[in-house]
Amino acid sequence: MVLRVEHEMHQRRFGRNVGLGLVLLAFVVLVFALTVVKVTQGARFHADDAKKNTGTLMQPTTSQPMTGTTQP
Repeated sequence: MVLRVEHEMHQRRFGRNVGLGLVLLAFVVLVFALTVVKVTQGARFHADDAKKNTGTLMQPTTSQPMTGTTQP
């Protein structure tokens, strides 16, 4: 004899939770697989590799003060 009958709402919620869990698991597996492939191929890509290095800072020479003010 069943002491407590499960409501239909709980059964549907459980089904949605299982579905969402499987989708999240598939996403994690996809990200892991892409990471493994990238590492094994030795690719060294970075987020700003496509940008040109036009915004690099200039190294100050010894004759220029590093105070940030201009000299007349």
